Amino acid sequence: MRRFANLRALIYSLLLTCVPTPAQQVTLKARVQVTREGRHLKNASQAVIWLTPLGNTPAGALPTQKESEIPKLIQRDKSFEPSLLVIPVGGRVEFPNHDPFFHNVFSLFDGKRFDLGLYESGTTRYVQFDKAGISYIFCNIHAQMGAVIIALTTPYYSISNVRGEITIPNVPPGRYELRMFHSSASPDALQALSREITITPADSFIGTFTLEESSIAHAHTNKYGRDYDPPQPDSPAYARP
Repeated sequence: MRRFANLRALIYSLLLTCVPTPAQQVTLKARVQVTREGRHLKNASQAVIWLTPLGNTPAGALPTQKESEIPKLIQRDKSFEPSLLVIPVGGRVEFPNHDPFFHNVFSLFDGKRFDLGLYESGTTRYVQFDKAGISYIFCNIHAQMGAVIIALTTPYYSISNVRGEITIPNVPPGRYELRMFHSSASPDALQALSREITITPADSFIGTFTLEESSIAHAHTNKYGRDYDPPQPDSPAYARP
């Protein structure tokens, strides 16, 4: 009997060694530096880094968006608050108008294309971002208004704080495509920073990234592809073009 008990213990021990264990997840850190004419700026916030799994690397589950937690891009004082949102693909964003006059929010560039038309103070609109990409958001009435919404297919991302520090938690080891965004950097500069990286359980710091402010003004036309008209009085009587 004792011999059989020892045999069972040995078999049980061998079975335990064969059971796969979940890959150790890693908390990754990075640093972003924003420069102007070679000088580091004190504020390095609002840079986004995201990692998209490649090959056999498991894709993480996207967070489920609850109806009570839909992010808002508020129109107030002729600006968008906040100026940057990162959401999962398929997520919705609310666009409430808190100004005492009309706005016309639109995006006709990369990412989600939409036009909410004119809507008055105290009303709101919703947009579902069902396409991955970077959406540049503008108002057809006020040229100075601008924001960015990034819709991602990965949960592995983070936004830098004022010191340029980035932390991406719970990243499984594997191969990833690293991409970045910052509103002051040119698309070519951001593309040059894209790369494939391999994460192992021993990794924690994935690098320091320097972004030079672009000298090219981020000018844009209205939703008709024309230059903006001179400012008109902010009146609810603003007529549709």
